[in-house]
Amino acid sequence: MNHNSNHGGNIFAMARNLGLRPEDILDFSASINPLGPPPTALEAIRSVCDNLVHYPDSDATELRHALARYHGIAPENICAANGSTELIYLLPRLARGRRALVVAPPFSEYARALVREGWEFDYFLLSSKEDFVLSASRLELELRKGYDLLFLCNPGNPTGRLLPISEIKEIVACCSETGTFLALDEAFIDFREEESAKHFICSAGNGIVLRSMTKFFAIPGLRLGYAIGSQEIIADLAAMREPWSVNTLAQAAGVAALADSDYTVRTRQYVARERECLAAGLLEIPGLKPYQSDANYLLIEILAGPDATQLQSQLLEDHILVRDCSNFHGLNDRFFRVAVRTTEENGRLLQALRRIYA
Repeated sequence: MNHNSNHGGNIFAMARNLGLRPEDILDFSASINPLGPPPTALEAIRSVCDNLVHYPDSDATELRHALARYHGIAPENICAANGSTELIYLLPRLARGRRALVVAPPFSEYARALVREGWEFDYFLLSSKEDFVLSASRLELELRKGYDLLFLCNPGNPTGRLLPISEIKEIVACCSETGTFLALDEAFIDFREEESAKHFICSAGNGIVLRSMTKFFAIPGLRLGYAIGSQEIIADLAAMREPWSVNTLAQAAGVAALADSDYTVRTRQYVARERECLAAGLLEIPGLKPYQSDANYLLIEILAGPDATQLQSQLLEDHILVRDCSNFHGLNDRFFRVAVRTTEENGRLLQALRRIYA
């Protein structure tokens, strides 16, 4: 099994298998902004092509300053990276220890990063019976058993469930007491920015916030992410990074994207509206149960009918790709995930599902 088969968005392999071009497939498996990248970001990429004869700025200074303005924090609290995945792989070294707790169902890279560094880890399983809502008090009881690192994704991926900032604060306080380093993955928080724990984590000093620019700004092919934390933690993290991991094009695109506030507002409104419509449409199909989400994707449980792997195959006949969630720890072959796409594309997905479930 190749590494990418564990992820949504493996559009190139799927297209090759089906003898299609990638653009012939409607990809609901990767949760990318349906509006596409900000035009200003594409313009910025074109404008810096002459700079490709130079090495990129290893400190991503301009980008960090743009992020600092955008978030209202100091540039010293930010470390830019080649997607948040680069940071996930550095975290076991940064946190120092040997036992981790991973809130599940989780993004597969957490476990991969821990295994690579020789850590032991346990899963803290959320239940579909409780709609994948995390109980902070139950998590705190578990943390008191002694863990060096906690991986928590908010909103959850693939569940889309958002933990309110008040509960994140409780978890941060508990981590301080238990000496647990908190890795808070906010890859999809941009859709609910007001719920980000960024300011809180900067001052708490016992954790880090992971952020991605590839989902909200629709540039996954560029690989761009960053970490937010106390100046000491960020300095340690920056020292571990490989030099020049954030290329010139990604840095320029990031700066331009952050400056386009119209795009940000439009994205939040569009995704919220389309997510509600898509969820309502899915609810009308007997046999499918979409879970409430605060991100740009929906986790769906199959209560009747084909399993997720069969369903994925059937939808591929219509050139539609969804994310089979059977390989997420804590889920089984009765779950799949779909991105929120445009009105017309979401309509095509619903039509195909209605035909399968007719």
